[in-house]
Formats: sequence, C-alpha cells, structure tokens
Amino acid sequence: MTRARWAVFGMAALLGLYLVVVLGYALRLIGDPLPIVQGMGWALVVFPLLGFWALVVELRFGFRAEALARRLEAEGGLPDDELPARVSGRVEREAADAIFARYALEVQQHPESWQRWFRLALAYDGSRDRRRARWAMREAMRLERAAPPAIPPGASAR
Repeated sequence: MTRARWAVFGMAALLGLYLVVVLGYALRLIGDPLPIVQGMGWALVVFPLLGFWALVVELRFGFRAEALARRLEAEGGLPDDELPARVSGRVEREAADAIFARYALEVQQHPESWQRWFRLALAYDGSRDRRRARWAMREAMRLERAAPPAIPPGASAR
C-alpha cells in the first residue's frame, strides 16, 4: 500500500475517533436538563454526521479516481509527460500549462471520452487548479459510468 493511501486511512481513523468522542460528549449534553445545553448536544450530533458524510464522499471519490487511473493505465492511456520540476519537487507552472492546452483541446474534440477528461483532470492538477481538476475528474467518472461495458480482447460480442 502506498504512503498516500496509509495517510488517507490514518486521517480517516483520526476523524472517526474524533467523531466518536464528539458524539459521546453530545449524548451527555442531550441528557442535561437545560434546553440550551440540549440544543448544543443536538448540534454536536448533527455536525459529526455531516463530517462522516463528507468523509464517505471524499473516500468514494478517491477510490473511484484510483480505479479509473488503474483502468487507464491498463489501457496504456496514462500520460507519460515528463514535466520539469523544481528542487522542491513542484512541477514548473509553464510546462504544466503547455501540457494543459493539449489535453483541453483533446477534450474539446472528444467530449464523450472519459479517458480524455481524466487526462484533463491530471493537467488541471499539474497546473495546481484543484477545483477544476476535481470537476474534470467528476466528469470522467460520470462518462465512464454511462459508457457501455468494454468487451475484453478475444471475447466475441453477442
């Protein structure tokens, strides 16, 4: 398992522990005779539930994106662009922007291709535009779900 995956599981475990502690405290507050304290207790029930929902949504997004990356890699479609990086490891912005233009043009030419949207998401990420990277990744996921299942090589279509 990669370090990033361990980090995700570690953060999820810490958030889970936090949610359990807050929920326990909330239940104590709900048992208090003062209505204002009970209201605070109910608020502490709602907020951990929202936190848990957000955690599940983020984990689903991450696992789905990882599955698409594995599938694209198996198809030989992952970009192999070698971008120059600074000493810190960050990709040089100008190089990422140049690659981005190529992938944006591919998406314009083939807007129904989840593979091209996935590569565009990677280009957005390389350009450090996280919001658009997530948007493009969601579009890739939506298109992949809507696509008919691929026929494995050597299998006949009936």
